[in-house]
Amino acid sequence: MNDAQQTARPRSRRLRRTAALVVALATTGSLAYGTAVAAPADQARTRGRAVWVPSDPMAAVAAMQPSWNLGNTFDAIPDETSWGNPLTTKATFDGLRAQGFRSVRIPVTWYPHQSTTAPYTIDAAWMARVKQVVDWALQDGLYVEINVHHDSWQWIANMSTDHDNVVARFNATWQQIATAFKDEPRALLMESINEPQFNNATDAQKTQYLRELNTSFHRIVRNSGGANKDRLLVLPSEETNNAQHWLDDLSTTINSLHDRNLVATVHYYSWYPFSVNIANGPSYDATAQKDLTDGFRRVHDTLVAKGVPVYLGEFGLLTSPYSGVVERGEMLKYFEHVSYEARANGMTTALWDAANDFLNRNTMQWMVPEMKALIQSSWRTRSGTASTDNVFLPSSGPIAAQTITLNPNGQWFTGLWQGDVPLMPFRDYTLNGNQLTLTAGTLTRLAGNRATGVNATLEVRYSDGVPWKLFVRSYDRPVLSDATGTADGLTIPTRFNGSLMANVESTYADGTAAGPASWTTYQSFDNYRADYGANTTTVKADFLKSLKDDAPVTLTFRFWTGATVTYHLTKSGNTVTGTVG
Repeated sequence: MNDAQQTARPRSRRLRRTAALVVALATTGSLAYGTAVAAPADQARTRGRAVWVPSDPMAAVAAMQPSWNLGNTFDAIPDETSWGNPLTTKATFDGLRAQGFRSVRIPVTWYPHQSTTAPYTIDAAWMARVKQVVDWALQDGLYVEINVHHDSWQWIANMSTDHDNVVARFNATWQQIATAFKDEPRALLMESINEPQFNNATDAQKTQYLRELNTSFHRIVRNSGGANKDRLLVLPSEETNNAQHWLDDLSTTINSLHDRNLVATVHYYSWYPFSVNIANGPSYDATAQKDLTDGFRRVHDTLVAKGVPVYLGEFGLLTSPYSGVVERGEMLKYFEHVSYEARANGMTTALWDAANDFLNRNTMQWMVPEMKALIQSSWRTRSGTASTDNVFLPSSGPIAAQTITLNPNGQWFTGLWQGDVPLMPFRDYTLNGNQLTLTAGTLTRLAGNRATGVNATLEVRYSDGVPWKLFVRSYDRPVLSDATGTADGLTIPTRFNGSLMANVESTYADGTAAGPASWTTYQSFDNYRADYGANTTTVKADFLKSLKDDAPVTLTFRFWTGATVTYHLTKSGNTVTGTVG
């Protein structure tokens, strides 16, 4: 990942069909690759497992499903462990293979280990280390992809003002990589550049620059000898974005190269307001879903349907999946949907894992069992979801029946369970179409003494896939207290009383947005941290330091129960005071 911007929305830092359909698409779309003769199937034998690579590129990329990124490791700056991940070992790939993955993307940032002037020599020890880990992965029977990663925004982005030097360095970089890896088996793929972006350039110039780099990469690798003559080469769109004009540009470049062993790549981190919970986008709503379905349809129609295999080289969210920025159930609905749409549109998916977001790098076991179940199930089928994963009950007063909407996603409802005990239809719940209604009596029983927080956990079970959890929660109105802090952070004592925070609106007295994002009054939820165990809400430094001095700010904390709490902040120099509204 990098700091590139997606079309019409900013970025923060940083699929497949059935085999028969994949082969059919490759056959019907073969003219998109010109008239090059197909390479024979390659059986890559290392000191471990054998990787059988089909000669047909569409089938080969399909065989890479599912894939995983060794993120924030060899792409870290300056070294492998600089961003907090442990040294990669052979056990990393043993564990990856054991978890069902069939390929790994190994992003590599080269410039910290490369001379800045001609001949732009890459440090031999760094090259040897990258080759070592590539060989370990191949030994485990994994497909592997390597690339030129954060170099994209560190120096390649300056192409408009330093064209000749950038091109010379890019070519020298790939000449060295191609030579070092030319005898690796065809199970190794090479990607020209990660999320290409160009500063101070028009769209027309960006198209020109990327086409120049992709074409040069293709020429260098193909002319470098060994297995590089028919290796699968991966070409990105501008910013690896799925905007139609950039997909068209990529398709044009691929067609012009007359090489059937080319793969297109895009990335996907969801509709930006949902991905970082900004601009009042806490839910995986119809707008976020349409952004996914429209984008993947464009990729399919422009590339896959014409016989070009597509590798979704990164997908996820722009915030950590367990940070609380995106609510648990909304996050699970997104991951379920993106995996399905990728499969339906013929793309192989590579999960972006920055630092123990999904797999524990020390044990290569999943961090959260429910995410493991959902993602692994998504490789073959859909899982049903629902409109919510929380049923909120008042901690006092009468309890009424509540209805949620089921989203079967092609499955059918088979029952509602509490642990090993099935709830009884008509007595405990009713089902009218996809409307599941929990009776008042059942909710009263499940709430027990109605202590605030989770009183009971239910499972909506479907005919296949992962059950959908429903948390029955008793709540009362949350209470925030006065606090004093600095611009480095303000900690507000908070009695959540079973409520869960959804997002925060922040405004100055004149109603304009307060915070780093001037275009919305709903700042990214990552500016705050609700700690339900410690009963505190932290307002973070990035938000506080962006505020005007001595200009009162109103924060409206919004909760999934529907409650709102008003709070006032004033920053004066380095001092921040907070008072209850």
